[in-house]
Amino acid sequence: MPTLLPAAAPANPARQVSAPVPAIELLLQGGATLLVLAQRICTRVLMMLVVALVVFVVLRLLPVNPLGMLLPATATHADVDALAHTMGFDRPVWMQFGIWIGQVVRGDFGTSIQSGLAVGAMIVQALPTTLQLIFCGLLLGVGLGVASGLLAFRYLGRPLERVLDVGGSVAISVPDFLWAILMILGFGIALQWLPFLGPIDAAIALPRVTGFTLVDAVLTGDMTALRSAAAHLVMPVLALALGIAPPLMRILRSSLIEVYNEDYIVAARLRGVSDNRILFAHALRNAALPTLSMIGMQAGAIIGGTLLLETIFSLPGIGNMMVGAIATHDLPVIQGLALTYSAAVLAMNMLTDALLVLVNPRLRLS
Repeated sequence: MPTLLPAAAPANPARQVSAPVPAIELLLQGGATLLVLAQRICTRVLMMLVVALVVFVVLRLLPVNPLGMLLPATATHADVDALAHTMGFDRPVWMQFGIWIGQVVRGDFGTSIQSGLAVGAMIVQALPTTLQLIFCGLLLGVGLGVASGLLAFRYLGRPLERVLDVGGSVAISVPDFLWAILMILGFGIALQWLPFLGPIDAAIALPRVTGFTLVDAVLTGDMTALRSAAAHLVMPVLALALGIAPPLMRILRSSLIEVYNEDYIVAARLRGVSDNRILFAHALRNAALPTLSMIGMQAGAIIGGTLLLETIFSLPGIGNMMVGAIATHDLPVIQGLALTYSAAVLAMNMLTDALLVLVNPRLRLS
């Protein structure tokens, strides 16, 4: 017993000296992570500015005069010059861009040439419809992709895997707008199972609370409106999901096959660990990294894909607004919507980066 005391005595001081080291390392890692995050945010902001500049310059090079739509046929050149001066179109392009960016920073996206309404208010009015479509489409697409990927891996080499592979190949070869047209012809017109025009039945008066028809129907307790809004979303959401699910299924299956060749998976199987525990507790976490990257890419793609779908299904979102603004050469609306689309895509990319860092801590200092 006495011989143990001298050996134990120096252990406590050693622990007291070395204890602060992990805390310092955590602080350094946290500071480095914040620095990397700040750099990525600055990069995204610069990318938005570049996109805004390109859109602004291209719109100014178009051989159209949007002011002509605001003036009668009998307007003189003096009338055109006066209106151009009022709206700032007679200034150099770089000065117009600087003024517009300054207004955007203050929350002012300008005024629509056609309607005379504030562009920012128009975007806020239409944005919930697009966000609801994107969220539901992404949720369904990710669910279908992950479920089919797990099934394809579980039944690898069996008929079910081949059926899923063929179905994914067919789904991915048809663009989302063509799926929308086929669904309208089949489910909407031929079978008359689902509505396909507008966000809700015209006979239903749903008070606007948030702008999201599903949420507003729940908040107001109107189950008839909820069923109608959900029915109107089925086809556009499914059209988006069919473009998301097949790539996710393929990359998840491939990632799982690669992960299952790792030594720790082989060791777990030799220890008698159940297949479900190996799949969900070990393999799926590592296979999730390329899958999350693919989800981020697909999410950015469907944001642009909503433009055609909203037009086909007559949904009053920012995609439908963009088509109308292009048709009428409404430059302030086009500029505001282009910046909104760019911000949405960049925000989705940043969210994907954050999820990847959360799943894989080794990326925090990369």
